[in-house]
Amino acid sequence: MKATRILGLLTLVASLALSACGGGGAGNSALPVGAPTSSVDAYTGPAPATADVQAFETNLWNNIRGQNRCGQCHNATTPAQMPNFARSDNVNLAYAEANTVVNLAQPSTSTMVVKVSGGHNCWLADPSACGQILTTWISNWANATGATSATTVTLVAPPVQNVGQSLSFSSSTTAATDYGNTIYTLTSVYCSKCHSSTANPATQQAPYFADGNISYAYTQAIPKIDFTGCLPQNSATFSTTCGVNSRFYQRLATDMHNCWSTCSADAAAMLQQIQAFAMDATPTSLDPSLVVSKGLTMTQGTVASGANRYDADTIAKYMFSEGNGATAYDTSGIDPAADLTLTGHYQYDGSWGLIFLAGGGKAQATVQASSKLFTLIQASGEFSVEAWVTPAVVATNLSDMVSYSGGDTLRNFTLSQTNQDYNFFLRSSNSTDLNGDPELQTPNSTMALQASLQHVVLTYDPVNGRQIYVNGVNQNIADPQKGGTLANWDNTFALVLGSEVSGDNAFQGEIKFLAVHQRAMTAAQVMQNFNAGVGQRYYLLFNISNVPGVNVPQAYMMMTVSQYDNYSYLFYQPTFISLDPTAKPTTIPVSGMRIGINGTIPLVGQAYTTLNTSVTAAGYTAQGEVLSTVGTVIALESGPLTDQFFLQFDKLGTASDVIVDASPCPAGQTTCMH
Repeated sequence: MKATRILGLLTLVASLALSACGGGGAGNSALPVGAPTSSVDAYTGPAPATADVQAFETNLWNNIRGQNRCGQCHNATTPAQMPNFARSDNVNLAYAEANTVVNLAQPSTSTMVVKVSGGHNCWLADPSACGQILTTWISNWANATGATSATTVTLVAPPVQNVGQSLSFSSSTTAATDYGNTIYTLTSVYCSKCHSSTANPATQQAPYFADGNISYAYTQAIPKIDFTGCLPQNSATFSTTCGVNSRFYQRLATDMHNCWSTCSADAAAMLQQIQAFAMDATPTSLDPSLVVSKGLTMTQGTVASGANRYDADTIAKYMFSEGNGATAYDTSGIDPAADLTLTGHYQYDGSWGLIFLAGGGKAQATVQASSKLFTLIQASGEFSVEAWVTPAVVATNLSDMVSYSGGDTLRNFTLSQTNQDYNFFLRSSNSTDLNGDPELQTPNSTMALQASLQHVVLTYDPVNGRQIYVNGVNQNIADPQKGGTLANWDNTFALVLGSEVSGDNAFQGEIKFLAVHQRAMTAAQVMQNFNAGVGQRYYLLFNISNVPGVNVPQAYMMMTVSQYDNYSYLFYQPTFISLDPTAKPTTIPVSGMRIGINGTIPLVGQAYTTLNTSVTAAGYTAQGEVLSTVGTVIALESGPLTDQFFLQFDKLGTASDVIVDASPCPAGQTTCMH
């Protein structure tokens, strides 16, 4: 699949950048939960010139050209913001402009996605949800030729960043005070109308970096501050480079978001406060004799979440990446979006997921939005429900995880738990009542349900009836309800997670992912999605090309990294790889590897100190050479947007400098230096 497609005689210079619509007003006013679908006028312009323009029209253009989405600004009339990829007068011209801001080979890296994910004119309250939806639409365009229906991952070389002196975000009250004396002097005055936990719900928007609680506001502000260019603090370039990558500055200088006077003056004032905050931070230093890789933050890696997933026919999708707020967004890209309103006792998992706590919690869509399940599944006559779940208890009578229902005794379908069994309730025309009884249940003897992360898929089609898969394996339960139809479904029901719509039958545990497909997945597709995994994961490519003795172009030590929970990161499967497809390594010794964070090397969690192996030509493939299958957990410091990681080696290639782990850190110290 080509990364960029060009229409006939229309060759446009791809140097145009997306910018905000308008000047000092609110650049991304959040629409209420359940934002309206994209309403567009009937198209009367020239017909699509090619099949690819037709694919663009169907999958992306019709979704974004409405006045409540990109068409509000990037049109051909007013304000005619360039690039005008959402113009409604000519789909061919819109197509040519769209090719300057999309990457069909890696949709998630498209300029359009990056801008919206960063807060640019998202039509929802959560920019990340808009970014995920845009990624889906662009992916659908890329896959429209039928070449593939799976989400693929292409490794992308990260920026080259030396590890040395660095500034880190302290969790101390002193740091919060420093924030209060600098950046907060502006955010508390000009941003509190939206970015505060006590703001009017009509305008409230996370993160709450302008909250009245200064300590809480500081933790919310950390991801918006970037210390690049801030060292050394007495540098001649400090005043021109320090903090310019910070989101606080960029929102004013580039996006012109909610400026209170003139955007240039306000951006300069914000930059001055960011730099004042940086001057108060204490630098850390790394021993220059250590053998280390280049440095990376987690989000500078290549997104691995959903790698090689089968995503065809998905009509509702929830990744639970919001992290806060009372709405979990449907990112399937299929209107109307069946966004879920959260109530009761719940919390978000920092590594993506929704945890339903003791006392009962619920996530429910409106009946109107849920009706798309009725319409699309009725049309196909088959469907699948796919979920990654972690039950917290195994002794429970009836707990509803996912249900499309109208009450305790009325449902179209339900995935539920009875002790260590999964239940599949389904209303059909073949010998089931309005409650979906008799249910299909995994055998008691297998204890298929465990208090651990599991991939569960329910499928139904008239030929095979109901099937239940757990961790990719069909439980092979004979379904007496084969041959039925779904004609007796009710379109007045609602999609609900965590309990029944009444709040009864509460589930205690976590749902990390949910997708509803309008087709019955095959066994191969179920296994494909099980192997793809779940959650926020990245492939981090630690550059080691400069280390003596490596002698391989574009050489990296790749690790798969995820935020394990709200307090730590999970690193696993270190792999030597080159992004040069012609590269063939000779023998490269690797021993004593450690993971560093923010210029220090933690004493705890170093599972690779005993690594002693070599990369060889015989063991190397196009996918690299895996050096260990062990995983390890490293404590989180500032958060995934700002914590910078690096790798240290006792020996790599011909370079060596051995760390002796002789004694633990002094009392009260969590990281130790060489």
